Amino acid sequence: MLSFPSVVFYCVFLSVPFFFVLVPQYAGDFNNFQLLGRPAAARGVYSASEITRSSITSTNRPKPKIAFLFLTNSNLSFAPLWEKFFEGNHDLFNIYIHSDPSVTVISPGGVFHGRFIPSKKTYRASPTLISAARRLLAAALVNDTSNQYFALVSQHCIPLHSFRFMYDYLFKSPSSLTSLLSWGSSKQSRYKSIIEILSDEPNLFERYAARGLNAMLPEVPFEEFRVGSQFFVLTRRHAALVVKDRRLWRKFRLPCVREEPCYPEEHYFPTLLSMEDPNGCTGFTLTRVNWTGCWDGHPHRYTPLEVSPELVHQLRVSNSSYSYFFARKFSPECLPVLMDLADDVIFRD
Repeated sequence: MLSFPSVVFYCVFLSVPFFFVLVPQYAGDFNNFQLLGRPAAARGVYSASEITRSSITSTNRPKPKIAFLFLTNSNLSFAPLWEKFFEGNHDLFNIYIHSDPSVTVISPGGVFHGRFIPSKKTYRASPTLISAARRLLAAALVNDTSNQYFALVSQHCIPLHSFRFMYDYLFKSPSSLTSLLSWGSSKQSRYKSIIEILSDEPNLFERYAARGLNAMLPEVPFEEFRVGSQFFVLTRRHAALVVKDRRLWRKFRLPCVREEPCYPEEHYFPTLLSMEDPNGCTGFTLTRVNWTGCWDGHPHRYTPLEVSPELVHQLRVSNSSYSYFFARKFSPECLPVLMDLADDVIFRD
């Protein structure tokens, strides 16, 4: 019979291959496994022990949570509105923030305290935005196994409904909510990722050829190339799929030879999920954007004079049976008006 030291030795020995296979899948683009080993730093970046604590020490099966992934390169100006959105639901969500380290972003405190993850510089219309989203997904996957939906938003986004409205919509099912925690179960597969996937955009080929005429081949033929909103709400299985992907990421991280049609963050996620699991996606987005009068690829930015109860109601409406959950872009000066509308309009569903 093997002695206890021998058992320990063989367990460690057998676990080494799993470390090198599984950790890189969740480490993504982190240097030296930053996410898994970097100590806590300025602005409240959590440490490796804090990342895994909630999933290791939890003995009871908690309710499924929504992970809110904030991708920003400036202050979270609408933090007070989000605080009100999250109020009273602290066991049903987690927050993760990726902020460009080349910019000074002040932690707003409150529910955002200590939620910054190790980050890298991001550039508009570049693969760095894909990398940032993948880091956020990896952090949320590792941090809490209760995270079952992953919502990517920006500092310019505002909620259009109450938290409970969104939570009930995402987890609506005749089965128990905790069934989502059965990894890979048939019950979990009932839930779909809410991500826009389009194949008929007029300039789709120009976007496809932005890295060179045949640069995406053979992994991504033009017939399978897709476009969609940068902002999504993914299921846990799709979040893991994105973080583990290497095959398509090698193509989408290539530099573009033409800048104008190059928006890789609008192509990578819809193309990957369309190729891997098209039936597991809704094909639409929950983030409303106004492209009227857009300039240089930027959508309309709302000012305080435009914000009203009527605008909130208009932004909620889609061309289908669902309602938009988020809207962008809003200027920081809109915060006082939005706070006045919060209780009686925005969070009254």
